[in-house]
Amino acid sequence: MNKAAKIITVFLGGMTMLSSCTDIKSSSPFAEILSQPTFAAITDSIKKEPKNEEILFRRAILLNQNNFPEPALADFQKAWSLKKDERFALGISTLLLNKKPDSAILFIQEALKELPASRLLQLSLARAYEAQNKPDEALTICNDILHENSERVDVLKMKAELLEKKGNTKESVNTLETAYRIAPFDIDLNYALAFKYAENKNVAVVRLCDSLINKDSLHHHAEPYYYKGIYYSNINDKEKALGLFEQAIQHDLYYLNAYIEKGRVLYDQKQYIGALKTFRLVNAISATFPDAYFWMGKCQEAIGQREEAKLNYQRAYALDKTFTEAKDAADKIVN
Repeated sequence: MNKAAKIITVFLGGMTMLSSCTDIKSSSPFAEILSQPTFAAITDSIKKEPKNEEILFRRAILLNQNNFPEPALADFQKAWSLKKDERFALGISTLLLNKKPDSAILFIQEALKELPASRLLQLSLARAYEAQNKPDEALTICNDILHENSERVDVLKMKAELLEKKGNTKESVNTLETAYRIAPFDIDLNYALAFKYAENKNVAVVRLCDSLINKDSLHHHAEPYYYKGIYYSNINDKEKALGLFEQAIQHDLYYLNAYIEKGRVLYDQKQYIGALKTFRLVNAISATFPDAYFWMGKCQEAIGQREEAKLNYQRAYALDKTFTEAKDAADKIVN
């Protein structure tokens, strides 16, 4: 091989090594995920058009739909760096909000400097404040949005939740009633209002739930019976409450809360064996529902089965570490 050929060979070899090093440095930490069949085609498109924010956005959506939030966040952030689009900012804020609400707040505040008129970003900021247990800041944002558009039902529902967290139940109910007048067809809103009525012994729950039952021509919904049952239980009409909880169960055999409330009524009536059977049904349907174990424990403790009771209290706490009532009940039982 002549000298010139050797030089060219060495040069090309060096370029190959340099290219290889560059590829390694520039490769994504999510390369293995992005090369999966689900994402391979769109990943190839991004390689061809790395500054096409719309393709990055589409891949971010696809990644998030397939439960890959970290690479989805990276794509949203890259798209946002290329173009200050509200959709990209909302994608970032939503993913940050799930695990890092403090980071979500910082990002949204910066994003709002770019898009100050974005009500969706403002609402995301309110949710981030709520996640950080800052209800006053979140309420301020809700009120600002409602000042410009008083018929934002989503904002009214959020405001009602925040007011309830602050202990202002009356204003919370009033806010939900305002939302209901605007959107009486919103089922989730109906249920939220019915629950508030029931918890506060407001007879308006009966009329509201009866209207929902009348509209349910296919008899699919258990919730109206459940909320009426809560109301009658709270005003101490236990027999009527039992009947309504049973109706809720008949409409939905997997409605665990209806079993729990039925069992609680039986427990209050000192029908411990009947209550225990009801809670065991919950446990048969879902072995990971901590309330069932807790109430099984209370029934067993009431009939003298202390060791079994302690074990079930411990199971309840093991499933939900915030269930301190279960832990305290277990600790009180000394073998």
